[in-house]
Amino acid sequence: MNDKKNIFVIIGSASSNSANLKLVEEIARLTANELNLRVYDELKSLPHFDPELSTDNPPKQIVELRNEIEKSDGLIICTPEYVFSIPSGLKNAIEWCISTTIFSDKPSGLITASASGQKGHEELQLIMKTAMAKFTDETCLLIQGIKGKFDEQGNLIDNETKKQLDKFIDALMKLTDEK
Repeated sequence: MNDKKNIFVIIGSASSNSANLKLVEEIARLTANELNLRVYDELKSLPHFDPELSTDNPPKQIVELRNEIEKSDGLIICTPEYVFSIPSGLKNAIEWCISTTIFSDKPSGLITASASGQKGHEELQLIMKTAMAKFTDETCLLIQGIKGKFDEQGNLIDNETKKQLDKFIDALMKLTDEK
C-alpha cells in the first residue's frame, strides 16, 4: 500500500541552474519515504495569460498544469524574488489558474529563496491567500542568501536552513493530513 502524499512543486525560477531547484531536490531527498514530488519547472513554456481563453478555451499546457495541481494532495511553490516581486512566469501561471477553484483549500507550502526575498515572499502569500490556498506560518519559508547555503556540488551546507526545512516539511505533511 502506497500512502505517500503527492505534492506538486512549482519552481518559480526560469534558470536551469536555480538555487530553488537545488532546494527542492533537497526536499525530495529528505521526504523520499513520505512524499512523491512532481516538479514543474516549465513556466517558460506557458503562453501569456489571456483572460478570454482562461475559462472557455484554455491552451493545452494550461489544462495540464491545472490538472496536475488539482489531482495533487498538496502544493509547494519555491521561487526567487525578482525586483521585489515574484517572477513574471510564476505570476503568469497563477493567473491562468485564478478563474478555477484549484487553489481553494489546497494544502500549500510557500518558499521564497533569494538574496533578500522579503517583498516577493509577502506578495506570494498575498496572492495565494487571495486564491484561497491553505497555508500556515509554518508552511511559509523565507530563505535569504540562498546561493551561499549550497556548496559547489549542490549540497545544502547551512545547518539553520536544514532545521527550517525540517520544520517546513513537518508542517506541510500535517497540513496535507488534515485534507
